[in-house]
Amino acid sequence: MNTEERREKLLARLQQSDQPVTGTKLSREFSVSRQIIVGDISILRAQGAQIFATPRGYVLPSGHKESMLGTLVCRHDAAAMEAELMAIIDNGGAVLDVIVEHPVYGPIRGDLLLESRRDIRNFLSKMKKCQANPLLIITGGTHLHTVRVPDEETLQIIRRELDELGILTEE
Repeated sequence: MNTEERREKLLARLQQSDQPVTGTKLSREFSVSRQIIVGDISILRAQGAQIFATPRGYVLPSGHKESMLGTLVCRHDAAAMEAELMAIIDNGGAVLDVIVEHPVYGPIRGDLLLESRRDIRNFLSKMKKCQANPLLIITGGTHLHTVRVPDEETLQIIRRELDELGILTEE
């Protein structure tokens, strides 16, 4: 199997899965190193595939045909991160990513794919365990989230709650 065939099969494999698939599992399935899979994923993304890297593995945002994407511009400190994420999830949204505008590198995006309180707890636990700083520290708290919601009404409910929390901004 050549490189292009592998990438096509890799994309097909992710399209068939309704759960995240780890790079290690994919590397075993395709008999290549994990680093080759990472490179293949990068190239597929550059070609337009919407592949998310989550703590549980790679996943495509498929199966959400009856949904729409929205962007939220937020500003808060690290202490308010849990309240922000819970407000989105509890009101019917899924947090797909976080984006900050670095003064030198430009936009930096991190995939989150948080769809439940459990996902949020696991994410925050991993942040604490790794002693990782959230990306929002780069911009003094300002960041964007791409969210998936079932409809415009849900997006407006999320916006209202974040506004009430003092998190939503128009910067």
